[in-house]
Amino acid sequence: MKLYLIGMMGSGKSYWAKQLAAATKCKWIDLDTVIEQTAGKTISEIFATQGEAAFRLLEQKVLQQTASYKNVIVATGGGVPCFFDNIDWMNVHGVTVFINEQIEVLVHRLKKGKAHRPLVSNTANNQLHASLTEKLASRLQFYQKAQHTVIGSQVTVEDFIKLINH
Repeated sequence: MKLYLIGMMGSGKSYWAKQLAAATKCKWIDLDTVIEQTAGKTISEIFATQGEAAFRLLEQKVLQQTASYKNVIVATGGGVPCFFDNIDWMNVHGVTVFINEQIEVLVHRLKKGKAHRPLVSNTANNQLHASLTEKLASRLQFYQKAQHTVIGSQVTVEDFIKLINH
């Protein structure tokens, strides 16, 4: 079993990966953490020193390394499905779940930790809603290619387990 959790930043991908790993006795990884370990830099540093294009190439490389993993839940970065046909690749190599979440919930969650998120770090709090709405609109076509969709604030571990077992 290999599960890829996709969705906007702040949608709860890492949270749910941890919860599901505990419930299913699988391991879980946060793709952004693996990228940082591989690069020896934070995501913000990669963006600042090498740019988004270089980051996206590294992200794809690290994603494709998960092909050999077994019994793993992968919390992807929010942009992963949107580049290099990554969503199609994930659909072939595992089960994909789009964790959809209301923009208001994302804004609330991201206000605190946005300094660590390069795509919103320079966005004023009063512009965060508009920025995330625009970002979601551009990404939705990729997110909707996921095999399953859940509402992050309404889903349970049991709901995820039912999806995995189908």
